[in-house]
Amino acid sequence: MILYSVTINIDKAVETEWLQWMRTEHVPEVMATGLPAENKILRLLTEVDNGGTTYNFQYFFRSMDDYHTYQQHHSPALQQKTQERYANKFVAFRTLLEVV
Repeated sequence: MILYSVTINIDKAVETEWLQWMRTEHVPEVMATGLPAENKILRLLTEVDNGGTTYNFQYFFRSMDDYHTYQQHHSPALQQKTQERYANKFVAFRTLLEVV
């Protein structure tokens, strides 16, 4: 199983609306690709006050091929939607892990 982890620090001024949008639109769009097998949304509990709140979105893929298909055919457009909607309101970093 492959874990694609997206960690996002979002500006507190838009956090509530952003989280609602992520839950009702973005994550369902990711899952609708049929490539991730499951997902989880987590909030970081131990962080310094930097004006934002940090969340982690975890998408579990059955294989590296599924992950690559997602990256090639779906991820750029989905990331662009987020960027356009919340420009200058968040920072994100992504990691790829293997469940062992």
